[in-house]
Order: sequence, then C-alpha cells, then structure tokens
Amino acid sequence: MTTYKTITSDDIRTTRTNLNQLIDFVEEDISGSTTRKKFQVFVTSSGTTAVTSSLFHTVFDQDYTLQTSNEIFDMTFGLFSGSNTVSVASIGQDVNGKLLFPETSLMMREKVNIYRQFAQHLLGNATSQFTAPFSNPASSGYDKIDEALFFTFKRLFVRDGIKRESFAMRLYGSSSAHPRLGLGGYHASTYNQNLHVTRIHPATGSMIVTDVGAASNVERSQHGGDVGNLVLASNTSKKVGLLFYQQGIGILDVKKVFDPTQHITGTIGSCLGSTGSAGITGSFIPHLMMSASIDDLLTHFAETRFGSGSQTFLTFQNNTQINSTLIFCRATADEFNFSSNPTYTDGAGKIAVIDESQRGIQKSFSFVTTIGLYDANEKLLAVAKLSRPVEKNDEKDLTFRVRLDF
Repeated sequence: MTTYKTITSDDIRTTRTNLNQLIDFVEEDISGSTTRKKFQVFVTSSGTTAVTSSLFHTVFDQDYTLQTSNEIFDMTFGLFSGSNTVSVASIGQDVNGKLLFPETSLMMREKVNIYRQFAQHLLGNATSQFTAPFSNPASSGYDKIDEALFFTFKRLFVRDGIKRESFAMRLYGSSSAHPRLGLGGYHASTYNQNLHVTRIHPATGSMIVTDVGAASNVERSQHGGDVGNLVLASNTSKKVGLLFYQQGIGILDVKKVFDPTQHITGTIGSCLGSTGSAGITGSFIPHLMMSASIDDLLTHFAETRFGSGSQTFLTFQNNTQINSTLIFCRATADEFNFSSNPTYTDGAGKIAVIDESQRGIQKSFSFVTTIGLYDANEKLLAVAKLSRPVEKNDEKDLTFRVRLDF
C-alpha cells in the first residue's frame, strides 16, 4: 500500500530570479532587402498614378523566405497630429473633423493614426504626445516628439522585458554618404524616384543611442510600464527618444537623431500631381515627411541610417523572470524504509534477502528513485526523478528539494 506524507506550508518556498540574455542584431538585418519584409496594405487607387505602400516593415534575422527565419522587430513611422509637419501639410478639416491634405502629400492620415495608436497603447490616450525626456510635461517644443520612428521588438527576443542600461543602437545622423534615399519598388516604373541629398552639417560619423542612466532614474507609465530615456552616448544630457522596457518598444525622435535640415531635391512618385509625379525641394523635415509614403520613409531609414555591413547596430539584454516553487520533501529516520513492491517480501511476509543467514535479521531499507506530488484527493500532479537511487534506512533523515519553475 502506498504511503503518503502531508506537505505543509512550512515545506514550501517561492522565489523569483531573473535570467538575462545578450541580444544583438547586425546592420544587414535591417538594411537588407531579403531580411526586411514589406506588407502592401495601402493603395490610393487603381489608376496609373496608384501608390501601394506598407504601414510597417518587419525585420528578420535571415532571409524571411526561409522556414528557420525569426521575426526580430517591426518598424513604422508616425506623426503627432498637432505637429508643425501636419499643420504645414493640412488644408483643413471636413465636416466630420477628418484632416484634409493636398495631393502633393501622401499617407498623412495613416502617419497620424499610427502615432495615435502607440499613444493610446503606451500613454492611455490617443491624443497624448510622447516627450523626451519622458517626465517633461511638453513645456518646450524641442522636448515634444513630433516625428517618431517606432521599433516594436518581438517577445522571442525581449522575453519579459529589456534590462535597464543594456540598450545601445548605432545610427547615422546624415545620409549624405548615399547618392539615393533608397526609395523605390512601390510606384510605377515611369516615376523618377531619385532624390539627391545635400548635406548641410559636416558630421557624417555614427552616433550611439543608449539608455544609460535609466537604472538610477526610474520612470513609469501607468499604461506602458517602466520607461527610460534614450540619450546620446556622447552627450547624455540630450534626450532623443524613449524605451518602454516591458512592452519592448523603442521610440526615436526623428528630428533629434537625424539632421532635419538636409536639403532634398528631385522627383518622387508618391507626390501625386496631375502628371503622376511632382518635384520636391526642401528639407528632410517637414518636406520629405509629408511627401513620402511610409514605405519610402522606412526604406530610407533602414537602408541609409543604420549601415549595411556585418557590424552590430543594435544590442540589449533581455530579462526572463523565473518563478520557482521549492518543495522540501522530508523523510525522517522511521519513514519510507519499506517498499510496497510485492517482491520486497516473501510468502511469509518477511523481507526477501539474498543471504539466507540474514532472514529475519536484516533491517528494512529502500532506495528512493522517484518523488510524486499529489493533491488532497491523492491524484498525481507531478513526478520528480532522481539522477541516481538514494538509500533510505532507519539511521538517516533525508530531505529532497523539488523545484518547479514557471
């Protein structure tokens, strides 16, 4: 007959530990055409001047056509409805309050809606505005994030969150090293999509964006969880974005990390006019933000702002919370020294022995190989197997620690 022993609350302990894993992504992941997937979900019309674009791009760790590829993160772009970029482009509202824009701009309502979706999710109000630093009440226009580049990292890599002060991203503030903006593939082939960028500022080197200082300056959003400020490694007083740790979402203030005064000239197919394309001349912000589709902007950011080699452009440590229940199964000297296996005794009810001279003399003992955990109705819930049998006799107390992780 099976013998049971009741486990009390004194025999149970609960603990929580954190496991950190280093994650890094190379430049080719974000800049490559086979590792960044576009989803064509926006179409203006079915005519010759139709424009088809994505609302976001998904970056993979290898060719996304392979079954072994993993999604790393999504990236998209949004505009705050009250920003100068939207005000300059808007020509008013209709009777229902919907923003109206001229044909020389593209996807302005979609860009505004994307910003509103992130604000609703992270700030709890679609009309709220992100600011960097996060705690700043948007008293200064420079602290308001009007043009936002969003990164939403996949749970496969983020797990339970990003570890504070482990995030670092390398990017280029100027795209002058590239003769093209990397626009293409989503408009009619007759369009001239070459845009020439004239660099205004001499700095062409890379910059490091990090969340250094976030561990000592803990901030929290009621809806988005823990949040830290992204700063320049070379000047930590300059706040250039936000990082929501549990959500795994990073936000870059485009006007702070990229040169907003870069001069852009050329024609772009997404600037729809009577001829199917229109000339564009002006600054990176606001002119390109208004005229380019989301596909155009994301392609430009991905191909010209993060490099295209095998170097790391993004790294962080994720955080996995391991909840453990420790159950101490104690067997005193006079417990569990007998086996219920029918071969343990002979027909006379005495312990079966190998040496006949020990019959009736040998003390009972057993070898523990398995521990079963049962509920109050004696239904088996879990089984723990020992790596090797452990002898149990009346001369020793044994305590087995069973650990359940979840």
